[in-house]
Amino acid sequence: MIRELITSMRPVHWSKNLLVFAGLLFAGKATDSTALLHAITAFVSFCLVSSFVYIFNDLKDAAQDRLHPLKKDRPIAAGRIGGVGVGLFAVALGCAGLGLGYLLPDSARTVIFAYMLLNILYSIWLKQVVILDVMTIAAGFVLRVLAGTFAIGVETSHWLLICTFLLSLFLGFGKRRNELLVLESGGENHRAVLAHYSPYFLDQLISVVTPSTLVCYVLYTVSPETVFKVGGRGLLATAPFVIYGIFRYLYLVHERKQGGDPAVLLVRDPLLLASVAGWAVAVWLVLY
Repeated sequence: MIRELITSMRPVHWSKNLLVFAGLLFAGKATDSTALLHAITAFVSFCLVSSFVYIFNDLKDAAQDRLHPLKKDRPIAAGRIGGVGVGLFAVALGCAGLGLGYLLPDSARTVIFAYMLLNILYSIWLKQVVILDVMTIAAGFVLRVLAGTFAIGVETSHWLLICTFLLSLFLGFGKRRNELLVLESGGENHRAVLAHYSPYFLDQLISVVTPSTLVCYVLYTVSPETVFKVGGRGLLATAPFVIYGIFRYLYLVHERKQGGDPAVLLVRDPLLLASVAGWAVAVWLVLY
């Protein structure tokens, strides 16, 4: 039972919450112990709240998940756990996550609460609205970044928010494309919104978001405020890692028919993981 509950919390997806540390990294405060402690607190808070969201969503969509070739094996969809007890466990996770937020500034706590509400709305309604479903997911990533910057008391870079939003859209549309291919003609039985998507339409959306993401990141690295803050254009050297990572993901989506779960793909594909790790190291070397 405990093992099944932990699996339902989806700890592998906690990697998404690492975006909380983006503000800490780019603000040059990664070596500030107080700021680091606040960022870690925000990270743990998001892990608990996001696990609440995952279990809430699994309980609500158990019937549809049983029609999915991969999700049918999740503990709740498979019927190995469920009922009021699991619901209370999820609520306890959510309350614990929000409780940790009280150790942070009011603005960070508000963002964490907003993230929870947004994802409840997503599970109940927004996931059924074409395009808005992916935009809602992307907004959740932006909220992670905002919470991280508010937690350490630094100004949020508009470049960071825009790049995060565009990259999240890119990953989200790639995920939808993979779902269509995996589920084939029965996709709408699992997720009704898939009836409004097609591979061609998603390819069009991806073709818009991909260059937008790349151009936005490159412009960020050479923008006057970035050059002034960093003391040069050193961050431009990190762009190749971003470019390769995006191209690698496109290859995995189109040629390897993967991408259904970007968080899992990140830890399973060594080259994609290497590009992210290389980018992080390069940013550290430039800023510190």
